[in-house]
Amino acid sequence: MSVITGLGVYLPRQRHTAAYIAARSGLPEWVVRDKLGIDEKPVPGSGDDTNAMGIHAAAEALAEAGIEAAAVNVLVSITEEYKEYPMWTAGIHAAYQLGATRAWAFDIGQKCGSAILGLKLAQDLQRADLAIDTVLVAGGYRNCDLVDYRDPNVRFLYSLGAGGGAAVVRRKGAGFELLGSAFVTDGSFSEDVIVPVGGTRRPLTADNVGDYRLRVTDPAGMKRRLEPKSLDNFVAVVETACERSGIAVAHLAYCAMLHVKRSAREALLRRLGIPPERSIDLSHFGHLGQIDPLLSLKLARDQGRLVAGDVAVLVAAGIGYVWNAICVRYAP
Repeated sequence: MSVITGLGVYLPRQRHTAAYIAARSGLPEWVVRDKLGIDEKPVPGSGDDTNAMGIHAAAEALAEAGIEAAAVNVLVSITEEYKEYPMWTAGIHAAYQLGATRAWAFDIGQKCGSAILGLKLAQDLQRADLAIDTVLVAGGYRNCDLVDYRDPNVRFLYSLGAGGGAAVVRRKGAGFELLGSAFVTDGSFSEDVIVPVGGTRRPLTADNVGDYRLRVTDPAGMKRRLEPKSLDNFVAVVETACERSGIAVAHLAYCAMLHVKRSAREALLRRLGIPPERSIDLSHFGHLGQIDPLLSLKLARDQGRLVAGDVAVLVAAGIGYVWNAICVRYAP
């Protein structure tokens, strides 16, 4: 058995409001709120570096689990690729800073799907190696730095914010038992959303540093190709994860969903047959990348929305493109 025995979330204090985004993008404020689903979102302040936020969240998760960092056997870093330094293993740094002296560490990258992938890997590591008792999944996200509000082609990315998230996964204990999961990837979208400079194709120079931003290479084409697939893939991974967990979708007590625009959120819940009150709208948090499902699950638990035995599903999607889901059973 694999159980999330501690959850941690770190949110910067600084915020961009719907009014702020509207003023800088030229959109009406009601569009930012009602169409994009953003009331406000956390953005980084001084010291809110990407991996640093993940370390803050990890310390909270460890404290909730009631263990010292020295008890961690493996640290799976879900820190975003955009972090303190390029060519840098964030997990090794996090383990050192936390005092996880017995842990070996590695980084994974699946954009906004990384947290669910990290939980799946923690579960699989424990199944494969009896010496692994405790896995810490942790990381930070601040891709909001790479969004230009003046670029209408990245409007669907205006919600990107900043924060950190973490989960302690142990073989036994109180918390959330990890159940079945499902993953879908579609590489036909792998070059639709990119930072066009800073890699080997176009190395960063003094002349192109202004292009170090998230760009959509073919906005109309991406929308045309993605819309017929995305909702179906969301539904498919949730249904498969539920099937592998031995539960009907209709019996899910909660859906810990990533932040998406309101119409997409409503459409997914409707397709799944999940009442809106069984999911939390993250409009006051924006999109914190892979942190969203962990944040949503923690909010649901802390607000008393779950009782013992309830099954919830964590669901996310990431540019590239990936769709991920994993079920958990609440065992407080």
